[in-house]
Amino acid sequence: MNDLPLLVEHEKATLEMFNHLITVNNLKKVMEKKENGLVLNKDIPFIRELIYGKKTDPDHPEIELPYQGRPEQPYLYEIVSNKRNGIDVDKFDYFARDCHHLGIKNNFDHNRFIKFARVFKVDGEEQICTRDKEVGNLYDFFHTRNSLHRRAYQHKVTNIVETMITEAFVLADKHLTFKGKDDEFTLSTAIDDMVAYTKLTDNVFEQILFPNSTELDEARENNELDEAVKKKDLDKASEILREILSRRLYKCVGQFYSAYPADIKDMRLHLLDDQKNPLAIKLLPQHLKGEKEAFKISRGQVSTLIPRHFQEWLLQVYCTAETDEKILATARKEFLQWCQTWTSKKQVPTPIPGKFKEWFLQKYDGTTETEEKTQTMAMRDFYELWLKTLTSEEKRALLQM
Repeated sequence: MNDLPLLVEHEKATLEMFNHLITVNNLKKVMEKKENGLVLNKDIPFIRELIYGKKTDPDHPEIELPYQGRPEQPYLYEIVSNKRNGIDVDKFDYFARDCHHLGIKNNFDHNRFIKFARVFKVDGEEQICTRDKEVGNLYDFFHTRNSLHRRAYQHKVTNIVETMITEAFVLADKHLTFKGKDDEFTLSTAIDDMVAYTKLTDNVFEQILFPNSTELDEARENNELDEAVKKKDLDKASEILREILSRRLYKCVGQFYSAYPADIKDMRLHLLDDQKNPLAIKLLPQHLKGEKEAFKISRGQVSTLIPRHFQEWLLQVYCTAETDEKILATARKEFLQWCQTWTSKKQVPTPIPGKFKEWFLQKYDGTTETEEKTQTMAMRDFYELWLKTLTSEEKRALLQM
């Protein structure tokens, strides 16, 4: 596993594929025709930026470089892949498709959102805004995303099958080769050459499942690894895939949701790539009919039932070895005990800045548990002093937490 390259973002792979398609299909000649109305030095960079977003400075990755394609129309970059608040047509598409095929109700109405979408200038930059009354529809948007992850994308069986396929692919990795533009590549390195990458179809699954195919025989001949090792790896990979098809899957010991990260490998689920409310904390301008100025809707204007956590960690534990029900029951009992211990350790953190915590301890250290009145006064004095240091924006954000 350690010899495999780092994971590649799917947006980056899509970008490389886009460049490859332009080259192999000689699309620039078609794009240059006047009747198509394209300006290649602006439109091609624009399409690339729609896919991948802003580039970063190579020497300073934390610094984003300005857009090259349509910098004068920044709201266009919120349509396909919205980095501002995550509301984009990419999600509109897979919400409708996946909910339909999974039989899950899609409460978000993308047609209604589009109907009420307008472009307004916010903080000197044009953004896509919507009517204030659409805030409920937008909360349904993020709820649908969370529901799909819970019930499908990160379902325990989905992750078990994904884990087993990954293990099979890792075993077969060095024994399968795909011809690229100038060289041959393995499963894990084909991403570096789009000619080889386009050959990674569903047929790869069949190649590993039936290791006596012509393709695998050729791979064995061309590979320098010991034949016994190759046979062992390929047979094991094939066995794992047969187990999947026969529904003899790894057993799930248990799963646990937490508002805090565990100190082990886990999985994060969120409404957006942030811990905060994507609609209240993140700037999502709204507009009233006839108004020309966008504003942000607070929690109190929507509902008191809005969740306070907008990100959670999902921990799933699997048993990969064959075992009997008695051992599995013991494992589940131990996992349940761990969950209870973890929950008891984690408390909601109190937002106490370091310098005020130090002042608080100096002034009230030594107060006994029986001196409840003194404790109450101490906390009141502390929070009054702390609130005086906050800006009006920070106070508003605090009220929306």
